[in-house]
Amino acid sequence: MSATQERWSLPAEHRLAVVAALVALAVFGAAWALLHRGFYRRSQIVDTPVYQRYGDAMADGQVPYLDFSVEYPPAAMPIFLLPAIGDRHDPRIYRRNFERLMVLCGLLAIAGAAIALGALRAEPERLFAALGFAALAPLALGSVILTRFDLWPTALLMLGLGAVLVERKRTGLGVLGLAAAAKIFPVIVVPPALAYVWRRYGRREALVCAGVFTGVVAICFLPFVRLSPGGVWDSLHRQADRPLQIESLGSSFLLVAHQFGAWTVHLNLSHGSQNQAGSLANTFAVIQSVVQALVVIALWIAFARGPATSERLVRYSAACVAAFVAFGKVLSPQFLIWLLPLVPLVRGRRGLAASTVLAVALVLTQLWFPYRYWRLALQQDAIASWLVFARDLVLLLLVVVLVVPSRGLAGVGRSGTV
Repeated sequence: MSATQERWSLPAEHRLAVVAALVALAVFGAAWALLHRGFYRRSQIVDTPVYQRYGDAMADGQVPYLDFSVEYPPAAMPIFLLPAIGDRHDPRIYRRNFERLMVLCGLLAIAGAAIALGALRAEPERLFAALGFAALAPLALGSVILTRFDLWPTALLMLGLGAVLVERKRTGLGVLGLAAAAKIFPVIVVPPALAYVWRRYGRREALVCAGVFTGVVAICFLPFVRLSPGGVWDSLHRQADRPLQIESLGSSFLLVAHQFGAWTVHLNLSHGSQNQAGSLANTFAVIQSVVQALVVIALWIAFARGPATSERLVRYSAACVAAFVAFGKVLSPQFLIWLLPLVPLVRGRRGLAASTVLAVALVLTQLWFPYRYWRLALQQDAIASWLVFARDLVLLLLVVVLVVPSRGLAGVGRSGTV
């Protein structure tokens, strides 16, 4: 074989990863098409009109945060603007363009998962199982994935994590910075990623990577901060100041109490969502925020104190995102999108158990959203209340499965220890 042929030939495991990725991309495309058929089309609750309002405003020359208020970070703005270019002010055309953009983001998320699995030297069974789960999971979650922009930061998160795992550390942290500037949640995987770089490549490299991450975030935010510091602050403050959302863990306990006549639900219709009002609900919101922060920080510390292996980085990244979702005072169905390509990366029986638990959470979510959502939010429907309660408990179980020591998982063999 000539030097040129050697340069362009891939190792067998890399060729297999490429094949698995291509199959998963095709399966994801088929799943996306199925989401436009049958019962998936019923009772949809969409966010695209909000996105279109932002996109049309930018297409008319208005500046986010300065000329109109927006609740999302700056790197989300291109996703709202691009579908508005061309035939404007037509909701059907905007939604069609938006969905095409989300298909691309979904494909990028799967590509990121494939890159990560290749770096982890995953065996064929693990490759096809993990990517197959990520490709088919939208069918378990339902139509919410079609009209939310969460696949954009999820794709960036997966590509950034994959880049770190293949030793493109600075590129990876830069992409994670862009992800955090699109939606804040990816920032929670940055401390483990930096700890991983520090332990494996030294303090200097970790500091450089931290600088790259910070620089990308600053590039995204600073132009808008300079134009309208109050507008940017209002956007961030609005997210931090949100009340206890109707679907969150604390709210689900109150919904169950309502079914037994021990609690009367008072609605707070603000911040673009349906929330619980009252002093007890406000107390639950504070408690959940504190617990959420403490659990995520504890996971950061636990990762930093253990071996800096690629498998542990993947597992703790999934655990951090799962904990952020499960304990948050806001828990929208689209937040589960963040977990679809990430959880199945986890190795061995732990990964199989975590993916199974996540699949149950996805199905439980689709059983009430969108079909029973308004009955839940406005009438505290009993069936929907119990389904939300069950889903939130299953998400807690997901966190436990991801973080419990291997010896605590019954039947986990050596191959599942990470």
